Amino acid sequence: MPSVRKVISSLFQSLDGVIQAPGGPEEDQAGFPHGGWAFPDFDDALNGPMERLLGNRYELLLGRRTYEIFAAYWPHNGDHPIGETFNAVRKHVVTSSDRPLTWNNSRRVVGDPAEAVARLKSIEGPDLLIQGSSVLYQALLPAGLVDQLVLITFPVMLGRGKRWYSGDPATARSWTLVEQAHSPKGVHFASFARDGAVRTGSFATKPPSDDELALHQRQAEGRW
Repeated sequence: MPSVRKVISSLFQSLDGVIQAPGGPEEDQAGFPHGGWAFPDFDDALNGPMERLLGNRYELLLGRRTYEIFAAYWPHNGDHPIGETFNAVRKHVVTSSDRPLTWNNSRRVVGDPAEAVARLKSIEGPDLLIQGSSVLYQALLPAGLVDQLVLITFPVMLGRGKRWYSGDPATARSWTLVEQAHSPKGVHFASFARDGAVRTGSFATKPPSDDELALHQRQAEGRW
């Protein structure tokens, strides 16, 4: 029986969790005024971890909009090491659109996204790497289908824009740090492996006071 391959997600995000159009102003013009926000702070200190992430063997797993952005750009930039890899690998595109997938080695993923990706994971092959594709996370995170989460966090707050998490209670879980790196400009690269349930505890060192007990009672009764 083939082993289950991993789903690895890679996200450029702001401090407030926005992932829209990090690479340039024209990347995604859907009412977003800050396109290209990642460029000013990206430096050579990130080359090592990014090369380890993007230099391994994988297939791409993309939402329709990210696919169209990539398909319009990377076939014309194949001399870049990332472009050479992206152009060659298989692309799995989660989409309900019947628009032709013209980028080399692309295939449509049909049906419920979580069920379709679960089927993909069960097929022997390289790991599946998500780039961008904010909508995919609304289906994959609650279903526990993301195995590794790579967050490249930039020192900027954008206030609005597409985010990668929805606040679904089903996404609550612990993650274990696998790798991290920092750049002099304040960019933080962190890779996490999916762990178990959320662990909790308390910093309290003494039994609660009467005031605390009264507060807890008001909270429990919804009078807080």
